[in-house]
Amino acid sequence: MIKAAQQVLQHIFGYPSFRGPQQDVIETLLKGDDALVLMPTGGGKSLCYQVPALVLDGCGVVVSPLIALMQDQVTALEQLGVKAAYLNSTLNPVQVQNIEESLLRGELDLLYVAPERLKQPRTINLLHQSKLALFAIDEAHCVSQWGHDFRSDYLQLGMLHEMFPSVPRVALTATADERTRKEIIARLGLEQSQQYIAGFDRPNIQYRITLKQNAKQQLLRFIHNEHPNDAGIVYCLSRKKVENIAAWLAEQGYTALPYHAGLSADIRATHQTRFLQEDGVIIVATVAFGMGIDKPDVRFVAHIDLPKSIEAYYQETGRAGRDGEPANAWMAYGLQDVIKLRQMLEGSEANVEHKHAERHKLDAMLGLCEITSCRRHVLLNYFGESANEKCGNCDTCLNPVDTWDGTEAAQKAISCAYRTEQRFGVNHLIDVLRGANTERIRQFNHQQVSTYDVGKELDVNQWRSVYRQLVARGYLQVDIESFGALKLTEVCRGLLRGEERIQLRRDVAEKAERKKSPANGMKSADNKLWEALRACRKELAQEQGVPPYVIFHDTTLMDMVTYLPETLEQMSRLNGVGESKLGKYGETFLGVIRDTQVSSRGHGSLSDTVAQTYELLCDGKSLEDVVKLRDLASTTVHQHGAVLIKLGMLALAKIVSLSEKDVSLIKSTMLELGVDSERSPLKPVFEALAEQFEYPVLSCVRADLLLELDR
Repeated sequence: MIKAAQQVLQHIFGYPSFRGPQQDVIETLLKGDDALVLMPTGGGKSLCYQVPALVLDGCGVVVSPLIALMQDQVTALEQLGVKAAYLNSTLNPVQVQNIEESLLRGELDLLYVAPERLKQPRTINLLHQSKLALFAIDEAHCVSQWGHDFRSDYLQLGMLHEMFPSVPRVALTATADERTRKEIIARLGLEQSQQYIAGFDRPNIQYRITLKQNAKQQLLRFIHNEHPNDAGIVYCLSRKKVENIAAWLAEQGYTALPYHAGLSADIRATHQTRFLQEDGVIIVATVAFGMGIDKPDVRFVAHIDLPKSIEAYYQETGRAGRDGEPANAWMAYGLQDVIKLRQMLEGSEANVEHKHAERHKLDAMLGLCEITSCRRHVLLNYFGESANEKCGNCDTCLNPVDTWDGTEAAQKAISCAYRTEQRFGVNHLIDVLRGANTERIRQFNHQQVSTYDVGKELDVNQWRSVYRQLVARGYLQVDIESFGALKLTEVCRGLLRGEERIQLRRDVAEKAERKKSPANGMKSADNKLWEALRACRKELAQEQGVPPYVIFHDTTLMDMVTYLPETLEQMSRLNGVGESKLGKYGETFLGVIRDTQVSSRGHGSLSDTVAQTYELLCDGKSLEDVVKLRDLASTTVHQHGAVLIKLGMLALAKIVSLSEKDVSLIKSTMLELGVDSERSPLKPVFEALAEQFEYPVLSCVRADLLLELDR
């Protein structure tokens, strides 16, 4: 059955092979066994259940927590020719009845259902009457009562095993530490399931955390310098801040839209649709936004408030760069974030055990912010995954942090809190240390304490840095009931007694990064063709009312620019081009490629990537040399050669090693089969010559033949 799965992958989804543990997961489900899948965002979780659902008899039922996710998935599947539908609250009774009847008639391949609908007796009865291929429980971490995305309806999903014991189940998530994984297994009855953990690393995401000074201006500089035209998400802690930041970014000329639970459902839906379907839209949101958002080309996620946990941070930043292209996770963080989150935690109605767990998670998040070593290393270790000491793609690796011996400063800072009776916040303590003459100091007679005026060697910002790091490391704690007063913890005893020393990070101003290229990091790409392809995609998407990436992902368009397919057959080999999309859009995009290439060459110019190959060949390099020097596939360099041969700029012998007899044989065969243009398929020639000459070689000979015919 795995051969059938591979055919589905290639012909429907347009991918040549499975990635990571996808094939193992699919084989498990095809055998009728259960599975738990932990795979990073963008790792291809959905294929783990979509492919076996198309291979097995019956309909695959997908439990999804969000309406937006269902609609996006169904829209994308319909583009692929898959019979998919969803049942949720957006449908009227007639639509619901039609979908239910389609399921009963066996006409659906995949059905997406919300957990609250799934548990209804009507739905259970419907499923009992239907032929089912599998159950897929997406975003399975929602079952965890300790998690940040807990959904009570997910607790009922354990019933699936009892009611449908012969139907295989797969639970999938991108975010689950060991404790959450155990809870998923227990609550869903997956004790006998196979577990597949693909790892948490997202190497294309660059993690950067900077000291919060003026968050709005810092955010603006980040977007202006690095992502002026890109889609992104900005996370804020409160609804009020979401509204303010969105309005302010709009004033600066950006398309920025707010999203939070306080907005009406219609406004949220409109803003989400615009984010998905338009280019360069920035969503400013609370944590209410993002789960299940399948937009592949989000180039940045920014936090201007501290997330509550590493789990939340990982999941939110993971919404960037789903297409595997470079993306940024940027955050501005300060002491006030710590105070605010601790205040929210202590003021919540959660029980003691839950608060203890949340404090532990917040402390881990603070540790990630203050770490002086590789952030990715710490992030992955938190989830129990080993990693290199240096990743080379986080701020602390790219710009190593300078540290200093802060022992004496820390002793002064802690002593000052103690001498002032642990009743005051950071600002007052700094005033005391620096010998300020304020009314409040005089009111409490703090000019008489031993720590008054002992800290002028550091400025106000440096002292704030000291206090922030002491709080983050647990030497001091914020007493919310005392309006943010700093109090000593047991941990600080050794430091005060001189039994230990402490290294503190030296805060520096954030360095501005260069603007990204308009083609999102494509090497030597023809930007004119890139923009033409994007424009074509956008027009098709608008005609159908779907997001552009549903037509083709950016990575597929990049492949078109790189490989310059000339025929439907060549285009079918590109990632993401399955049979349905090839039939719908193949000729349209081939036309764009041809028109753009002809336009460019009519002015005596070549695409950047072909020109680079040409220069190397003119310098005496062989085809093999070019392949190595440019780190390109041999087929790509052959395609460049075909372009150059057809233009009369390069001899056939410079690209292919064929005898005159072979060249004559190939050309005569082409003429017999009616090869008279670049559109002429090569498959009949390939087969007529008993498959002894590869397609790239035939493409170059065809170019030489066409050049002769033109003459």
